[in-house]
Amino acid sequence: MTLTVQPHRETLGLKDGRLLIGGEFREADESWTHHHPATGEEIGSFAVASAKDVDAAVQAARKAFDEGTWGKSKAGERIRILRRYSDLLREHEEELRGLQALDNGVPLSFGQIYATSVGIAADIFDHHAGWIDKVGGQTLPPYQGGDHLAMTFREPVGVVAAILPWNAPFVLFAQKLAPALAAGCTVVVKPSEYASFCVIRMVELLIEAGLPEGVINLVTGPGDPTGEALITHPGVDKISFTGSRAIGRRIVEASAGTMKRVSLELGGKSPALVFADAPNVGLAAMTCMGMVTMGLSGQACVAHTRALVAREVQDEFVNMATMLASAVTFGDPFDPAVLASPLINAKQLDRVLGYIEKGQEDGARLVTGGTRLDGDYASGNFVAPTIFADATNDMTIARDEIFGPVLTVVPFDDEEEAIRLANDTEYGLGAGVYTNDVRRAFRVSKRLRVGMVGINGFQLEPHVPFGGYKQSGLGREGGQSAYEAYTELKTVMMPLTDELM
Repeated sequence: MTLTVQPHRETLGLKDGRLLIGGEFREADESWTHHHPATGEEIGSFAVASAKDVDAAVQAARKAFDEGTWGKSKAGERIRILRRYSDLLREHEEELRGLQALDNGVPLSFGQIYATSVGIAADIFDHHAGWIDKVGGQTLPPYQGGDHLAMTFREPVGVVAAILPWNAPFVLFAQKLAPALAAGCTVVVKPSEYASFCVIRMVELLIEAGLPEGVINLVTGPGDPTGEALITHPGVDKISFTGSRAIGRRIVEASAGTMKRVSLELGGKSPALVFADAPNVGLAAMTCMGMVTMGLSGQACVAHTRALVAREVQDEFVNMATMLASAVTFGDPFDPAVLASPLINAKQLDRVLGYIEKGQEDGARLVTGGTRLDGDYASGNFVAPTIFADATNDMTIARDEIFGPVLTVVPFDDEEEAIRLANDTEYGLGAGVYTNDVRRAFRVSKRLRVGMVGINGFQLEPHVPFGGYKQSGLGREGGQSAYEAYTELKTVMMPLTDELM
């Protein structure tokens, strides 16, 4: 059997991607040819925005912000457009999921999970539309008998550069653009070169929803030249980025010259702390292994790839995780029986295999997996679900973000050791705590240096803040905190006199 996704490309009527600048779709001088990660086939091509193209997009966004009506429009108008867009996303869900499968190989069977769900993206736009007429400033009384009244206002931050990763384009498009547009900003969005076709379609639907000309602009292409031109452009007021620490550091450097506001989500090595009194050790193992293998094959920033397990239940945990690993299926992402995706490209494939080799060299026990899939899958970037046990927290596989289907199990002896191991990392994005003791659950959660903790499971919702401590990033996405991140806070002092003197 030879894997092919070409028939799905034809069914979806995939067209080459163009740039959107100032309300006009246009070509570029160069293009990028996308190869499917499951088959190696050429899927299509899209425009690579040059520095000149990026400048035009930023200038269009600046003009729309400075001279347009979006940020000055009535709350009801913005609410109407964003909710119309939410409806359009739901109407085109099947098409969008198909485009994502062509982009990054995420199987359709995984389409209802948070990270890759069109429905959740629509919910996020609905949620942030609700903030538009509710978030305002404050009126502060005179301080200790003073003669001035203070008022605060929230105003849109300006032109936003939204830079997306390839692994969760729907949700991260929504997490960035929904609060930015709700706040009255204008946007230049750059999708990953490995997941552009579904984002191009999402932008087209924004135009259909009635977004004014120039409020949304689209530049496609790789980090060099497109991304670099965008993050260094002096006309950008804020950058919102999800991706690697290396690029995050570059963005911080590039933002310094003009003091750009930045929101960064830069990955993690999220621990799951599984205590012996967990209500169901097997369920904890299935949750961790599901995050590491199903759907994105561990290519998710918050996946619990580091399982810290009480020594007395490590065997039970590993046995159940191994059972789940054996049930993972690969192949055509449009096949409903397929549960996991390939790695995004050959470079990432080699990187993950290198980490697996390093884990064995360092003395961790390879329980299952550890190899690239061959035979019918040889043309794709598939790696078998991999489990290491009896690892130590100083091993490379326990410290680096592998971004592949690799679970590292580190045993611990008591609660203090578990907390110490969990915090002994440069990252601080998420964590899970598995215990039947409510006091322990809260006690441990408070001591973990991470942005989000799940108790006996892990769930994200549109209304909750999400982001990381330490080198996992800056700022939060989701909820009121995300909306406010796309605003500036202004204070006006009003004298309490009969006349304004």
